[in-house]
Amino acid sequence: MRVRLEYGRFGMEVELPEGNVVKCLQYQPAAPLSDPKAAVEEGLSHPIGTHPLAELAHGGHEGGCRNACVVISDVTRPVPNRIILPPILETLEESGIPRDQILILVATGLHRPGTPEEMREMLGPCVTENYRIENHDGRSLAEHTYLGESPRGVPVWIDSRYVESDLKMTTGLIEPHFMAGFSGGRKLICPGIAALETIKVWHGPGFLEHPNARSGRLEGNPVHEESTAIARMAGCDFIVNVVIDAGRNILAVAAGDMEAAFAGGVAKARNPVTDTVPEPVDIVVTSSAGYPLDTTFYQSIKGMVAALAILKPGGTIVMAASMTEGIGSPEFQSLYDDNSSLDKFMHRILHTDYFVMNQWQLEEFVRVYRKAKVKVVTGGLPAETLRRLYVEPAESVESAVADALAEYGPDAKIAVIPEGPYVMAELEQR
Repeated sequence: MRVRLEYGRFGMEVELPEGNVVKCLQYQPAAPLSDPKAAVEEGLSHPIGTHPLAELAHGGHEGGCRNACVVISDVTRPVPNRIILPPILETLEESGIPRDQILILVATGLHRPGTPEEMREMLGPCVTENYRIENHDGRSLAEHTYLGESPRGVPVWIDSRYVESDLKMTTGLIEPHFMAGFSGGRKLICPGIAALETIKVWHGPGFLEHPNARSGRLEGNPVHEESTAIARMAGCDFIVNVVIDAGRNILAVAAGDMEAAFAGGVAKARNPVTDTVPEPVDIVVTSSAGYPLDTTFYQSIKGMVAALAILKPGGTIVMAASMTEGIGSPEFQSLYDDNSSLDKFMHRILHTDYFVMNQWQLEEFVRVYRKAKVKVVTGGLPAETLRRLYVEPAESVESAVADALAEYGPDAKIAVIPEGPYVMAELEQR
């Protein structure tokens, strides 16, 4: 059977043995919004759990809000900003906030800053040429304001440009997230515009090793709960989140109160993004959801983790990801040089004060490594580099699957997740 995997900008067509494929897990059928711009405008004027955006923008201070900060996701998230942002910006200006007092702040977390070219692609020329757009820099503590400690003792440092704004807004995408349950809502603030000093604790083993810190789980998930608490401390007047389908069309808009609108958006996202298989399989063929999420090995780990729920112990994940920007940050790469084995790495983060930025992604990879073999198909990294990253290089998805079938036998079962971590793969409830 022929399957198209999300890979880079243009996808990858692969041929798989039909007799072995149990299921191709995909988004559930859902009709995209016929007029998404109108849906955004409706959300701004009739939001969930709060006043219309125009009222909030006009009523923040005597005479109205003087300025506003609108937080957006960075290039690693395919948020339809060209649809979302114009109605927001128009509403703010019509409510009396001058254009030069509106800041669009890119929530990079600890990712690299967005380039001018990426901003134009994400936002369109109308926005990039007429509004102030700045990147968050989580490594510069001087650019953050200390707000105290969160309930679980996380030191809270948030971008001062946001903290000091009269009107605080976030936008984003609600999709499965392998640590926080779902993205969107509170995550645009923590980790989106938090300092390293905050993120390194919130993303530390004390949170990530908790069994509820996983995709689709919000209740009892300390990553979600603490991110929410930190966002409350920073304040957020209004959010605009969307749910998208496999074609990146908008299925739903959730606008309004940070927590109420997010909860409403999650309720609308769960069914479309969830698919199941009856029992664990031997092989999962998957992706890192294509551009912009598959540009590094670091990001591709999300797709590997997403496959674990339906994979037998000792099974194989076949990952196709472009990795056009290489392994990831210098700090992430250094983890492989600093630690002679993954066991040594885990011992150091669990039992010593060892810390390196982005270690949390390698910690997540260890979950994968302990359960599965990983074969990687990519044009972005050479075979010798992939082996150093504790995965096996493969020339093609077809050859990787053939090798796995030779190991597990001709009756081995295969599941395919073409959209990678954007689809929440689960076992059927019995």
